[in-house]
Amino acid sequence: MKLVCTQSDLNANLTLAHHAVPSRPTHPVLANVLLRADAETGSVQITAFDLSLGIRTSFPAQIDGGGEIALPAKLLNDIVAKLPNGDITLNSEGDESLTTLTATTGQFYQIRGMNAAEFPELPEIESGKAIRLSVTSLEEGLRGTLFATSGDETKQVLTGVHLRVSGDGLEFAATDGHRLAVVEATNAPEGEEETPSDIEGFAVTIPANALRELERMFGKRAEGDFISLQFEEGQVAFDLGGGQRLTSRTLEGSYPAYRQLIPQQFENQLNVDRRELISALERIAILADRKNNVVKFSIDSENQQLSLSAEAADIGSGKESMNAQVSGQSLEVAFNVKYITESLKNLLASEVQIQLNTPTSPVVLTPLSGTKMTHLIMPVQIRS
Repeated sequence: MKLVCTQSDLNANLTLAHHAVPSRPTHPVLANVLLRADAETGSVQITAFDLSLGIRTSFPAQIDGGGEIALPAKLLNDIVAKLPNGDITLNSEGDESLTTLTATTGQFYQIRGMNAAEFPELPEIESGKAIRLSVTSLEEGLRGTLFATSGDETKQVLTGVHLRVSGDGLEFAATDGHRLAVVEATNAPEGEEETPSDIEGFAVTIPANALRELERMFGKRAEGDFISLQFEEGQVAFDLGGGQRLTSRTLEGSYPAYRQLIPQQFENQLNVDRRELISALERIAILADRKNNVVKFSIDSENQQLSLSAEAADIGSGKESMNAQVSGQSLEVAFNVKYITESLKNLLASEVQIQLNTPTSPVVLTPLSGTKMTHLIMPVQIRS
C-alpha cells in the first residue's frame, strides 16, 4: 500500500475515527484504525470499531498502490497531529507490517501495524428498514435532547435518545429520571409529502455517545441535506454520504412512557428573556455550587418580576431580579442550578415560557418560537 495525502485531511479523519477506538480494548487489534487505500476510487477509508460503536470516514488521496493495514490509533493520531501542513506519504510495501510515514518537510517515522484481516468488519444491515433523515431536523432534535440523557450505565435505556418516526414526523426524547427533554420535528424531504409508509411506527433508542459522534461528523453540511438511517433489531447505521458511516448497537428495553409525565394544564406561567436568565443563573451558580446546587426562583405576579437567589452558609448569598411576564399567582420554586441552566442553553429561542402548578410539581420549559421543544424538570423541595 502506498498513498500520498495532505496532513490536514489525514489528521481530520483520524480525529473523527479515533473516538470509536476503545480505551481498554478487549482485543489488541481494536486499539488500531484500519486504513484501506483504493486505487480505483482514489480514496482512503479509515475505520475504527469498539464492537459497539463503529466509525468509517473517507477522503481523496493519490493512491500509488492499493491495500490495507491496521495501525495503532493513538500513536498514528498523535504523530500526524504534530506534523506541519503539507503532503504525507504512507508506504507499507515490502514489509507489510511496517508502515513508513514521510512528510515533505523531512519528517520520517516507522510504525508497526497488524494484519488488516484481523480487524473486524463494521456490521452490515442486510434486511431491516431504511429512512432518509433531514440533517437540520436531526441536529435540532439531538441539540434539544442529548443533554438530558443519563450518565449512569446501570440505567441502560436512559443513556440514549429515543427516536420515534411516524409519517413525516420525528420525535426525540431523553430523560435521566430528574428531567425530560422532548423535541418534535418534520422530516418530509423537499418535494415529497411524506416518508415511506413501511417505516411508520418505527422507534429506537440510540446510545448518547454514538449520537454525539454523529454530531461531530455532520461537519459543514448544508441546510436541507439528508442522510440515510438503516436499522434492524439491535443495530443502527447512519450513512452520511462521501464514504462516511457510523454504526451503533441500540439500547434494549422499553423506553419510559414519557408523555404521561407532562402536565396538560398549568395554573401559573411566566415568559422571560432566555439569555438574560442564563447569565443570571451562571452568576448565582457561583454561590449555589458551593453548597447544594440549589437556586430559588421567586415569581412575583404583582410586580411582574422573577428573582433568583442562592445561599451558602458561612460564605454568603446572592440575589438577581429581572422583568418577566407573569400570569397566575406569586410563588417560590427551587431547582438544581445545573439542570435549569442546561435546559435553557438548549432551548434555541430569544424568549422561553416556564409553566408550573405548584412548587413541587413538574415544571415545563418551552421556547416561544422555532422548533417545538418541551423540557420538564422536577423542582427541589424548599426546606424552611
